[in-house]
Amino acid sequence: MSGLAQRKLDNAEDFGQVGLVIGGNSAEREVSLNGGRAVAAALSRNGIAHQVFDGPLALFEGIQKGQVDRVFNLLHGPGGEDGSLQGALDLMGTPCTGADLASSALTMDKVRSKWVWERNGIPTPPFMHFAADEHHYGEALESFGLPVFVKPTGLGSSIGISKVKQESELDEAVSLARTHGSTIIIEKEIRGGEYFAGVLDQVGLPLIRVVTPREFYDYTAKYESDDTRYHCPCGLEDALEQELLALSMKAFKLLGTSGWGRVDFLLDETGKPWFLEVNTTPGMTDHSLVPQAAARLGVGFDELVWRILETSL
Repeated sequence: MSGLAQRKLDNAEDFGQVGLVIGGNSAEREVSLNGGRAVAAALSRNGIAHQVFDGPLALFEGIQKGQVDRVFNLLHGPGGEDGSLQGALDLMGTPCTGADLASSALTMDKVRSKWVWERNGIPTPPFMHFAADEHHYGEALESFGLPVFVKPTGLGSSIGISKVKQESELDEAVSLARTHGSTIIIEKEIRGGEYFAGVLDQVGLPLIRVVTPREFYDYTAKYESDDTRYHCPCGLEDALEQELLALSMKAFKLLGTSGWGRVDFLLDETGKPWFLEVNTTPGMTDHSLVPQAAARLGVGFDELVWRILETSL
């Protein structure tokens, strides 16, 4: 387990009663439910007492009844990764896995997280953002040309994202993105490989390179397709991989994140990285990237779940 510290706890009983919160009402509900089944099974195999709650309100009721000592958060998107759950649990005095309120809110906001990166020298694809009452999208096409990506600012799993290759496709892409939030971004396309750096207890995991025959690593490629290929080792020279891991950790820490997560970036044809986003509650399905990267270090799924739970300590 190169780079990872020893376990903080040796006895499952020391975690107390764990509340595993999954599902919720966001567009990423199904991803959360699928991962939740795998995590619940791992908690059982680890001998950790737990109860599963569908969404924050059910969890809060369990806490008020004294059924929960700490929370394993596997909610994705609004209500789980945007700081609202973290703030409520802070007020209730209940520890939770992963990032805190402020960093959760910042990482969920693509506009403000990219501003932080730009201010601190972390390369991120050029973009423009448009509030609900702003419709001058043509300015983005004039600045960036085509193709561009149109994205909601506060959602993961590539939901609501479109690649626009012709100007005639722009309005439909904007309408789709706006179904997931009033503010959108239009981002210049960066051609290159797609890479992912998992983080566990402030340690960068081996990079994964993802190859898909689809236009980009979209929802289907992530969770449904058997044609997606995952490369770990990623195929880069060791020195370059370590350099990119160090930059990924800088990007992660600049947003105040801690515990565990995933940093997504592109590597263009000249070898320059372009950082896209940080996920504070990555997927835990059989297609998910953090479990694959952890396995490369000898950390199996059950051990990974144990160590993620330790981030609540």
